[in-house]
Amino acid sequence: MNDNTMSIPHLIMSASTVVQLVMLLLVAGSILSWVVIFQRSIALRRAKREYSEFEESFWSGVDLNELYRDIPADDPRHGAEHIFQSGFREFNRLMPKTRNPDTVLEGVQRSMRVAWSREEDRLTQHLTFLATVASASPYIGLFGTVWGIMGSFQALSFSQQATLATVAPWIAEALIATAMGLFAAIPAVIFYNRLSNDVGRLLGKYEDFAEEFHAILHRNLQGRDSTKSVG
Repeated sequence: MNDNTMSIPHLIMSASTVVQLVMLLLVAGSILSWVVIFQRSIALRRAKREYSEFEESFWSGVDLNELYRDIPADDPRHGAEHIFQSGFREFNRLMPKTRNPDTVLEGVQRSMRVAWSREEDRLTQHLTFLATVASASPYIGLFGTVWGIMGSFQALSFSQQATLATVAPWIAEALIATAMGLFAAIPAVIFYNRLSNDVGRLLGKYEDFAEEFHAILHRNLQGRDSTKSVG
């Protein structure tokens, strides 16, 4: 048996059209999953850095009105800064319209919840694709293997003599599809779990910030009410 016939490139080129299409699909899925992995990793690293910078600025003792004015209205922000911008904008909008602190705080909380939901959509973008590649690739590869083995048995039925040398290339080219499916699925599983965990932790920090900001506004409104009562 010629060694060249058992080389991976030769096995791929000699595979049936359906198996080749399966391999092509798995290669495309693997490449796209790595693009998503790098893109999401960079985006999450940037989001963590932006959160740390804004949190440091927020707790530095700066006046909240000044901090809000420093954020350009036409410049879309992300992360905790987006949540703060949405909440404080709603706070400034409702304060002249109502004297009921509960109404103001409910509006602020609702606005921050919407901003948090948008941040969740932004951070989890394309993670569903990773999950799909992770779960579907082994089955797609298995389909290619089963199809290849079926083709090999059909070819062997017309052969005069079925030896190991005759069967081995057929089985090898069929198993390449399974190997490619695992090659696409394993990194997708690992990085999907890692990125999902990082997203969950960052969203938890956003939620904690929203609660703390809500508590600050609540104390400020209580202080104003007590000042009016004394007056």
